Amino acid sequence: MISITKLNNMEVIINCELIESIEATPDSTISMTTGKKFIAKESIDVIIEKVIAFKRRINTDIK
Repeated sequence: MISITKLNNMEVIINCELIESIEATPDSTISMTTGKKFIAKESIDVIIEKVIAFKRRINTDIK
């Protein structure tokens, strides 16, 4: 799960395992496998960094 900031400054937690694609329009539009879309203030690069950090944290915790 990662946090993103919507255009109205509301923080939302999304399941990064369900991200299908991200488009820069110029804000980042995140399309989920469920069909839902989120528009985030964060850039694509920042969202990718958050996903990588989450996956690293999960993989480090599993022993």
